[in-house]
Amino acid sequence: MKVFVAGGAGYIGSHTVYELIRAGHEVVVYDNLSTGCRDAVHPGARFYEGDILDKDRIVQVLQTESAEGAVDVAMHFAAKLIVPESVSMPLAYYHNNVEGLRQMLLGLMESEVTSIVFSSTAAVYGEPQKGECLEDDYTLPINPYGETKLAAERMIKWASEAHGLNYCIFRYFNVAGADSTLEIGLNKDQLTHLVPLIMQAALGQIEKLSIFGSDYDTFDGTCVRDYIHVTDLAKAHVKGAEYLCKQNSSLLVNLGSGEGYSVKEVVDAASKLLPLAYEFVPRRPGDPAKLYANITKAREQLGWQPELGLNDILQSDLDYRRKLLGSNS
Repeated sequence: MKVFVAGGAGYIGSHTVYELIRAGHEVVVYDNLSTGCRDAVHPGARFYEGDILDKDRIVQVLQTESAEGAVDVAMHFAAKLIVPESVSMPLAYYHNNVEGLRQMLLGLMESEVTSIVFSSTAAVYGEPQKGECLEDDYTLPINPYGETKLAAERMIKWASEAHGLNYCIFRYFNVAGADSTLEIGLNKDQLTHLVPLIMQAALGQIEKLSIFGSDYDTFDGTCVRDYIHVTDLAKAHVKGAEYLCKQNSSLLVNLGSGEGYSVKEVVDAASKLLPLAYEFVPRRPGDPAKLYANITKAREQLGWQPELGLNDILQSDLDYRRKLLGSNS
């Protein structure tokens, strides 16, 4: 199949492109490189620079590609995704995450591409009563990032009813780690996710790790989250795209490990690889106490199962950061 990947130069998008190509599929990457990196695009993919908000450019790329064979599935990774930033910049998040998706859907319809794999988030669940999230649980986001992703999900569902669009919506939990080749990983100037920040502290790139909140209603007072290796996540997207090409139906599933780890547990596990300094600081706005996935639906409907655990995540991220340090020395 031929897959159009919007945001394919970013962290999750680039790993998905690698897995698509490893599975023998043809890939077209579309990215404005605002947060993505051109060097992260697999050399076997064709690259076009363009913005998710530019519908005409999307149509131009899709029509150019269709001349060499129809595009079967589109993937959307082109969203803003930092929770604290969304709290301080809600209008920018609505503009990119909601209006950007609307423009992309218009471009897909005009180009007769009728299948989309969409990256959503566990943030749509808000503050779940149980901590474990099922796909049919009540959705009540507590930050603008989650709100924009939920609005995007609903837009896709309404477009599906009106225009015959087939979709696979994935609600991600915490994604971390790097590709086994160490050619790609999470490489940004401003890191905000726990695992890479832990490794920066362990490698002496930052003085100490800040743990936001020690008084949550959890067994050790720190937030509980579900951590999934980016390679497992990417492989799920390949299965999702293949599902859409075979089935005339749509799907919404959680993607996580199915286990919850507290921030302190992750820090303790990383400390077995390298010691690190940390301190407790006040809570951040918009952070729920517990958030982890029930992944039964992904197992049953996609035949997908995570293969890599927390230690694999930590080791691969550490190895990738060591490689970056070596290349910059």
